[in-house]
Amino acid sequence: MTSERDNDYLAGLVRELCKLPRETEWVEFKVNNSDPQEIGEYLSALGNAAALNGKAQGYLVWGIEDAEHSVVGTHFSPIAEKKGNEPLENWLLRQLTPKIHFRFHEVVVDGLQVVLLEVARAFRHPVRFRGDEFIRVGTVKKSLKDAPDRERDLWRTFDQTPFEVLTAIERVDDDEVLRLLEYPAYFDLLGQPLPADRDAILAALDRDGLIRQCEAGGWDVTNLGAILFAKRLSDFRALERKAVRVIQYHGAGRIATLKEQAGTRGYACGFEGLIGFINGLLPANEVIGQALRSTVPMFPELAVRELVANALIHQDLFVTGAGPMVEIFDDRIEITNPGESLVATDRFVDSPPRSRNEALASLMRRFGICEERGSGIDKVVFQVELFQLPAPLFEVPEGFTRAVLFAHKDLTAMDKADRVRACYLHACLRYVMRQPMTNTSVRERFGIEERNAATASRLLNEAVEARMIVVRDPQVGTRTRTYLPSWAAPQRGPVEGV
Repeated sequence: MTSERDNDYLAGLVRELCKLPRETEWVEFKVNNSDPQEIGEYLSALGNAAALNGKAQGYLVWGIEDAEHSVVGTHFSPIAEKKGNEPLENWLLRQLTPKIHFRFHEVVVDGLQVVLLEVARAFRHPVRFRGDEFIRVGTVKKSLKDAPDRERDLWRTFDQTPFEVLTAIERVDDDEVLRLLEYPAYFDLLGQPLPADRDAILAALDRDGLIRQCEAGGWDVTNLGAILFAKRLSDFRALERKAVRVIQYHGAGRIATLKEQAGTRGYACGFEGLIGFINGLLPANEVIGQALRSTVPMFPELAVRELVANALIHQDLFVTGAGPMVEIFDDRIEITNPGESLVATDRFVDSPPRSRNEALASLMRRFGICEERGSGIDKVVFQVELFQLPAPLFEVPEGFTRAVLFAHKDLTAMDKADRVRACYLHACLRYVMRQPMTNTSVRERFGIEERNAATASRLLNEAVEARMIVVRDPQVGTRTRTYLPSWAAPQRGPVEGV
């Protein structure tokens, strides 16, 4: 929501709010009212009203006289206040659904004590306090259900506002923008020279929606700018949990952790470092040739890169308290992101691209980090087949999407599910490449010698029986048959006489 700011900055913000000719739907002034229930209702009302009015956050300010907006000071101290035996801030947070960000600041303005409460705008759903939703109508706080027109407009706002355009930090000056963002990486990734003057740098960041001019002066850093180019994601309170976590385990379970590290930089400026770190943890095999010993990575580096990029780009950024995660085991690597996939997992290879974060995906494509053509999973499957590994697994545990790459396993050690999945993805890949799936292509995929063609036939029969692939033309002899993924089967007309 905001970075750490000194008293002068916060005092200046209070003075700007006091210049408003009247209270607005997203700003409320109080003197000493410290009723916890009332404060909680304002958290809901101001968060919802900020979203409805297109503001990054709402404000509740104690120590300001309501009519003239003059600074009179307050006796209210949020740190000292409790609800029962529980600190006020903790109690308020527990009652909010969803858990939006808010923060109290005790500020000295003109020698008088003032308390400023910043409330992040609602996103995706109206904010509820103790089960009830509130809104500001003019200067009046009321139940949202009693303002059906506002409720309807609020839901329309949620449907039309992507995460990337929301504000990560508002009202920072030129120097602060350049301190917070790794702007040289932006120009480097685009293959452009770094502009000679600051105004040109800021103008370029503004054109791509990484920052925008603030109505109160200075700049707002958007979520897009912060999540791609933050020097430290921890500078942006609402984005800190979006950092990628990489965890290495001993063995095949999550019992013994060898190493754990969370990323600190934005996705774009930190991507190559992230991939390098992951590859440095991945196990490798030593291959001894006639004269030289070489190290071969256990997993295709291109496949790892594509899956990590997909996890960053296709995650549901509105999910709070969770971010992308890479888990490395002795026998596999699992890459998980918040949010269920917009495309069915069994159609990853052939489906056109769909991204819930269009601005993020577009910029990542321009930076050469990903593609928007939907061919990323095709590359993953191709690389896995080239390395003759078990087929990747794509699954959707509740609220998340996960891709799993498995270490090498002999065909005799694969179970039926592994074999069927491998045949299905092979059929999908051959289909999108406009090439037939045959007994020969299956033998090449699994490294089966020609004299063991019957083994490939058994694999094909297993996948047909599982209804994952179909014979293109059942009238053709078994030696020359070709196969299709089940969803590509031609629609056959009704049989005559039936």
